[in-house]
Amino acid sequence: MANLITIQQYKDFAGLTGVSEDAKINVIIPAISQAVKTYCGTSIIDYYSTSKTEYFDIYDTYTNAILVDESPLVSVTSVKERAGQADSYITLITGNSDGSGKYEYTIDTERDTIYRTTATGDAFFPKGRKAVEVVYTAGYSSTPEDLKLACFDLVKYYLKDERKDRLTIAGASIQNQVSTSLKENIGFPDHIKRILDFYKVHK
Repeated sequence: MANLITIQQYKDFAGLTGVSEDAKINVIIPAISQAVKTYCGTSIIDYYSTSKTEYFDIYDTYTNAILVDESPLVSVTSVKERAGQADSYITLITGNSDGSGKYEYTIDTERDTIYRTTATGDAFFPKGRKAVEVVYTAGYSSTPEDLKLACFDLVKYYLKDERKDRLTIAGASIQNQVSTSLKENIGFPDHIKRILDFYKVHK
């Protein structure tokens, strides 16, 4: 999966011109990229131009909406459903182009949601394991600038050992307050977590 920033972007940000820390930075960048994606619940840039195929288990007879994992939703290539595991998938359409109006869906890109519809109104997806298959694209063409800044700060956070409670500088020990006051903290400093929360997918 793609890193959210490059080593050159970080070095330009930090004003680094040498190569003495390149090896360590190259280890940190993939790690913080994955940490950010995990925390946000979306891969940010991985599926903007590469389609993702996602399957949905439907447990409720009256389910008429599904929320895709990646965000923000850009486009939907196909939506298919099946009544049982032994059945073939039926491809839904985005309009009454087959004349029946039975197998339709609509897209809400603001909510990353796909709704099951017919020509006359709402309908319901069939129950079952992998009852619905969706192929779609989502995310950003490149890492948003504010999210880049959070990633730069995270690289510095680990590169300079700011995660440690006690640092030694010029022989003197100082206490480094790394804990956060924010609710449900997972260890990110407050100023970084505030940016990440803008991109966190809530389901």
